[in-house]
Amino acid sequence: MKKQFFPVAATALLILAGCNFSGGGSSDTQVSNPGFISQVETEAVLDGNTVRYGSHSYTVVSEIDPATREFKQPTASVTFTNFPASYAEFEAVYNGLLGKSRAGAAAMIPMAIELYARDAETGEKCLKLLCNSDATVSGITRILKTKLVPSEYAPENDSYIQRYMAAALLKGAVNTNAYTPDKPYTVEMTMSPNGVKESELMGGEVTYMYILAHGWDSYQRGVEVFLPFNGEYYKVSNCPSCYTQCKNIRGTWPGLD
Repeated sequence: MKKQFFPVAATALLILAGCNFSGGGSSDTQVSNPGFISQVETEAVLDGNTVRYGSHSYTVVSEIDPATREFKQPTASVTFTNFPASYAEFEAVYNGLLGKSRAGAAAMIPMAIELYARDAETGEKCLKLLCNSDATVSGITRILKTKLVPSEYAPENDSYIQRYMAAALLKGAVNTNAYTPDKPYTVEMTMSPNGVKESELMGGEVTYMYILAHGWDSYQRGVEVFLPFNGEYYKVSNCPSCYTQCKNIRGTWPGLD
């Protein structure tokens, strides 16, 4: 298949792999991230069901099948070697491949959460691209501010602060292994019994699906993915169970690449 190139902003900020969260001097809207270290020029390259951005690759291994009656085992998955290192990369991956897929859009939820934890401004920008409305974004960020950002009410060592939340959505990550996911990173999914429904009010169709993850007592994490009528890109319209309190970690979280 012919490779396609997707131009993006000329500069992209790279993040050091395994960058640690630092809450010093944090406010409601910012998370310290000393890992933003350099600038490079790059572009997204589409090759079949994989999009590459620099040395990072993202693959839709299997797309969600709305007709499936399997609601407890994975029927779709997306793998990726690294989390996006910038908004430019997130945007290129979304526009180049993942945003055109139900499974791909859902798999970008943990990516957006992790980017928010690294830098709140960047993460919110990613959520605005991924989600269907400002109301959806504000509902997510309102919780992420309290779950990922230490404050005088919940310092960094408070068990309520769960910096590893994005990792909890990945295959292989459980609280007993300090939320250390398998590599390449994998988001596993299947349909919800609610199926696909048209919404005249929203102006499109909503796919009800699950991310299957074992960081919670219930491993079916509900996600609603929206496609506007005559639209090309899927948007996340609801996913509250993806950012609710997961099981407290045992051990030291190793971070994500």
